[in-house]
Amino acid sequence: MNRYGTDGKRGRRGTTALLALTLAGGLLLTGCGGDDDASSGAKDTTSDSRGGSAPMPAPDRPRGEGEQRYDGGTSSGGARESGEGEKNGDSREIAPDPDYLSTFALDVDTASYGYARRTLSEGRLPDPSTVRPEEFVNSFRQDYERPDGDGFSVTVDGARTDDEDWSLVRVGLATRPAERQSERPPAALTFVIDVSGSMAEPGRLDLAQEALGTMTDRLRDDDSVAIVTFSDEAETVLPMTRLGDRRGRVHDAIDGLEPMESTNLGAGVETGYETAVEGRREGATNRVVLVSDALANTGDTDADTILERVATERREHGVTLFGVGVGSDYGDALMERLADRGDGHTTYVSTTEDAREVFSEQLPRHIELTARDAKAQVAFDPETVAEFRLVGYDNRQVADEDFRDDRVDGGEVGPGHTVTALYAVRTRSGADGHLATATVRWLDPDSRTPHEESGVVETDALDDSVWDADRGLRVTATAAYFADALRTSDDGYDHGGSLPGAPGLSELSERADGLADRTEDEDLRELAEAIEDANRLA
Repeated sequence: MNRYGTDGKRGRRGTTALLALTLAGGLLLTGCGGDDDASSGAKDTTSDSRGGSAPMPAPDRPRGEGEQRYDGGTSSGGARESGEGEKNGDSREIAPDPDYLSTFALDVDTASYGYARRTLSEGRLPDPSTVRPEEFVNSFRQDYERPDGDGFSVTVDGARTDDEDWSLVRVGLATRPAERQSERPPAALTFVIDVSGSMAEPGRLDLAQEALGTMTDRLRDDDSVAIVTFSDEAETVLPMTRLGDRRGRVHDAIDGLEPMESTNLGAGVETGYETAVEGRREGATNRVVLVSDALANTGDTDADTILERVATERREHGVTLFGVGVGSDYGDALMERLADRGDGHTTYVSTTEDAREVFSEQLPRHIELTARDAKAQVAFDPETVAEFRLVGYDNRQVADEDFRDDRVDGGEVGPGHTVTALYAVRTRSGADGHLATATVRWLDPDSRTPHEESGVVETDALDDSVWDADRGLRVTATAAYFADALRTSDDGYDHGGSLPGAPGLSELSERADGLADRTEDEDLRELAEAIEDANRLA
């Protein structure tokens, strides 16, 4: 085995077995077909809650941590449209092979990258366990084509690395642009705010208060807000309150927050969800927003117990969770698990600018959901792909056979989001033609009707070097290489990480600087500074 994973090549099947698999693939194609849904701009691919087709075959070998191996036929989670193979110069019809399928729940978290930047700026290398590559990658906006309605567009591209036969393949998913404030559904937001002693540190509670005050003025009159605080115990300081002419009451509650004693996170979560359920509004987006350093030290500190409460309320009442992390000491793992179980996502704020962006821009703009339980499945073609590895998403992997089982949780995504998954792929010598098909499946947030959309990529997409590719792919590669170096190196960072073609941090810093200079993008300038900090500390 080399450092990138085991060879995915499988022996040829007999004629009878191949015919059977091809027929099975035909059934999957039938399940993936369907007319365009005029209301969502996506394909309605199924007639029942589990897709109306046989489940994907289960993998027949164990996977290493963070690895997935899967199939590259013309269909896995969705089929090419009739004639598309011929249009792309490849008419192969290959049934799904479990060693060439990769399935995961979508994730729009960005907290890992924000916390790493904070840690590096303070002169410390982040703990490798807090570095999640997908959150580094998804911290940067992409210019993928947007769908007209709810659901996703699918973009697949790639480029060569400096390692022979190894490429990076990018799967990009995008939702429609966010609507104007006046066009979204009303919101019922329950803020669960940590007022423990540790929140007295500058840049924690004070930062949250300022941002929440600004957000209150930007929400609509028909939005509602409740506030729960917790230290050694939890208290509802403001029940669910329709804003209208009551904004003064909300400001008074925010201004009156003061740091107190210990961190009883379990009590805060429980009381927060009770308050959210009591104030739940039909036809509104009901969400709990947890603002904390997630360092539980009092009361119920068992993560599984706290997580079960979150999952139960989500299942029974549809209340989702948005986790906002603060503080130089931060319980990253617990906050991420809470958000995953609560069908939400996490972010991290360390500056006034971060907080204003999250509370005053992102939260009001992305209150609405456009997709529930969204999952992606990528099918690699065994005739062109020798092996591959998904970068990150270690905690978001889904069994291949559960791709169309809509009882299995996926990710919740709102308007204006992009989701990127990156793969390291080794192609076979002389490979030509179809490389992979990527399919995303999601449920309509209101009707829970399942939909799918697919995109394909051919081997000729890999002609250019990663460093000569378009801006978006270069940004993705830079962020992924940075995360990979931070979490894989034990004896110094300059030799690079485990991804193929990984540059040392010195070279990566230079490339990030050049990219930031050319684009004059402030987000890329911050990325370049973080890489420079890591290189200096290594």
